[in-house]
Amino acid sequence: MNDKEILFELTPVVEQLLERHLETSKEWFPHELVPHSRGRDIEPGHEWTESDADLAGHELSAEVRSALYVNLLTEDNLPYYFRTVESLFGADGPWGTWVRRWTAEEGRHSMAIYGYLAATRAIDLTHLERGRMAQVSLGETPSPESLHDGFVYLALQELATRISHRNTGLQMGDPVGYAVMKRVGSDENLHQLFYRDLAAAAVDVDPNEMMIAMERQVRKFAMPGTGIPDFEAHSRRIAKAGIYDLQIHHEQVLAPVVLRQWDAANIGGLSGEGAVAQEKLMKRMATSERVAKRYAEKREKEEALQLV
Repeated sequence: MNDKEILFELTPVVEQLLERHLETSKEWFPHELVPHSRGRDIEPGHEWTESDADLAGHELSAEVRSALYVNLLTEDNLPYYFRTVESLFGADGPWGTWVRRWTAEEGRHSMAIYGYLAATRAIDLTHLERGRMAQVSLGETPSPESLHDGFVYLALQELATRISHRNTGLQMGDPVGYAVMKRVGSDENLHQLFYRDLAAAAVDVDPNEMMIAMERQVRKFAMPGTGIPDFEAHSRRIAKAGIYDLQIHHEQVLAPVVLRQWDAANIGGLSGEGAVAQEKLMKRMATSERVAKRYAEKREKEEALQLV
């Protein structure tokens, strides 16, 4: 099916998913979550140090600071995500309504996280702003090859983002910081449910192309932060802390969505490239599971050594 046909076929589904989203989402305000009482003036040119942070008696590790930096800059790159998603879905009807609503909610995430960081000085705001300028000026984002790829990627990415926000909050120590990340993660969860179920509906109407897209996106998946300065170094710290790594990616994103929700192994109606893609996908999922197990074993050994 071409893009026009699949958009037409799925319009009733998008209408239903949009209605469900609006009924289940809750209104909230970033300014009510930010601990404004911890804020104070910053002299121009001030050199940030860890002692500047006011985290209610808690300390942040370098790994958690990296996660906050990456999580916020990912949200800040929103103009380009909007451009990409609207180019896939279009601006009309329920598709356009969803894209604009999603964009408004994502913008609220960056406001909440930035407000918390500015009030608490949890990280170096000068470094953060330079990173934001570099990230947004570059405008680098994942670019799905097709509409089908977009369905798959958005479902996986939104869930991955929700998990990253949640795990960052759990390691912050500060109850207020945790509340901010939990609130943002709750929104991301609703977003991933929308995209997950949209992709499932797409499988029903065009299984062959969706299977090809599924295999490609699982194989090529990358978080939407590759344009962030020093992204690889930050990603290593984030993985080291267990905030997001290959084990989490397999066990909490790929396995529950690809194998259980979409039931990729049992999708029928495939022929030619679709059947080949299904076979490749199952092999890749088996490899991913082995990698996840090795990560788990390595982490257990490291934790055991720390207890000695």
